[in-house]
Amino acid sequence: MEADAKSIDLFTTRVRQMILQYEELRGHNVALNATIEQQKARISQLEAHVIQLQNDYKSLKVARMVEIANGDMEAAQKLLAKLIRDVDKCITLVSEGKSTE
Repeated sequence: MEADAKSIDLFTTRVRQMILQYEELRGHNVALNATIEQQKARISQLEAHVIQLQNDYKSLKVARMVEIANGDMEAAQKLLAKLIRDVDKCITLVSEGKSTE
């Protein structure tokens, strides 16, 4: 009978230990799941930020291309105006040369 009581006590002790381990692991699991959810939220936030940065970069590229195109246009207009002035000077010189003859 005494051996049975010891066996029951040992069994009870081991069951309690297992219950304590289970509770500890369950608490750890809850903490890990909370961490996972936080990391998922952080990843979603970072992905949204990356998308926003990509859109900003595309907009900046387009703005830069427009700026370059406008700059080229202005340079081309200045060059054309200079060429017109040079042609006008040549016409004036030719006209003056004919009138002196």
